[in-house]
Parts: sequence; C-alpha cells; structure tokens
Amino acid sequence: MAHRPAAVAFDVVETLIALEPLGERFEKVGLPAHSIREFFPRTLLYGIGLNITGDYIPFPVAAAAAVRTLSRHELTPDQVEYVVAGMRELPPHPDVEPAMKVLRDGGIRVTCLTNGAPEVVETFLSRNGLDHLVETVITTSELQAWKPPAKVYLHAAAKLGLEPDQVCLVACHAWDCHGAKRAGLMAGWVGRAEGGYDEIFAPADVLGASLLDVAEGLVALPPP
Repeated sequence: MAHRPAAVAFDVVETLIALEPLGERFEKVGLPAHSIREFFPRTLLYGIGLNITGDYIPFPVAAAAAVRTLSRHELTPDQVEYVVAGMRELPPHPDVEPAMKVLRDGGIRVTCLTNGAPEVVETFLSRNGLDHLVETVITTSELQAWKPPAKVYLHAAAKLGLEPDQVCLVACHAWDCHGAKRAGLMAGWVGRAEGGYDEIFAPADVLGASLLDVAEGLVALPPP
C-alpha cells in the first residue's frame, strides 16, 4: 500500500513550466506555433537517444538541435538561440504554487528533478516566486545522464538523504513515472499532457487531473 512520501521531486518542463507561450517565438522566426508540440518530444529524443549510446549533451544543446531540425536547418544560429532563450521566460501552470503549498503544509519536502538546464530552472523558480517553496533543484547534468535510468532517481533520493521509497516523483509524463517506479521511488502523475495513464507503464501511486489533485492525494496517504 502506498504511503505518504517524505519528499516530492517535481519534474519541471511541462509538469511545472507551461510551454505553450514558446509558440510565439516559433512564429517570429517563421515556423508555425504548433511546432511546440514536436519541439519538446524531439528535444527528449535527442538527449535520451545520445545518452543511450554513451554520449551526453545538456538540455539547451538538445533543444537547439530540435529547433534546427524543425526548421529543416533553415534558421540562422541567432534565430535558433532566440527560440531556445524563450525557455527562460516561460510561466508556471496556475496549479503549481497551490500544489507546492499543500505539500509543504502537509510536511512533505518539495524539490525538483529535471533534465532541464539548472540555470533555467533556478531562474524559473525565482522569477515566479516559487523558490521559497522548493528546497533544492536536482538536475540530470550532475550525473550527465538524462531520465529515465534508475541511477538518476536514486541519485535524487541519495542527495535528499532518503530511501528511494520515501521520495515521490511527480510528473505529467508516464514514462518518467515508470522510470521512478522501476527505481523504487513512488510516482504521482498529472494528466495535463497525456490525457490518460497508459497500461504499458508501471502504475503510479497517485493520479490527478491537476497538480493540486496529486498533491492532495499524496498528503492524504497514510504515514509510513
């Protein structure tokens, strides 16, 4: 039976950060706004794909490669940088702050675990007044390994001084939740990106339509 975690590790991109406004930057360089729908999955594909072969590239490098591919390599370096730089100015989803406060008030530590660039995540949190709610940001750059290998999730638990089953990853991507579960962590899934949690993945401990639903579900779990 699932129990209340000691800490939550939030995925960041799409789970906390709303990507949709980045569509305006795609439009300004001559690409359709809906390019955003392929941009992030392709960024993940490049980062994780290279990682599987033993290579590592930081998130901004993978993101730039994704933009170049979407433009069929027709954009200038300055145009590519303009689009990628927009990642530093994206807003949070409206349910992020309430969810973090529910967890904090429920005695659950709030952290982040992200494939994203550390400076982008830190800026996102401070610019949106969320930094006081987040204990620490753990990035995959520390291991030069993108999620979802087990070592990434185990590194997060170790850095928090907790056993894996005391930490709950919260993400809007079922594959990320699956990685956490296979590493021995708990998982909470929010349905903002996928609509449903597919049966091919290890079941998450808590499911919710909003991040607030997930936070309230975790706080309501019995203590270990």
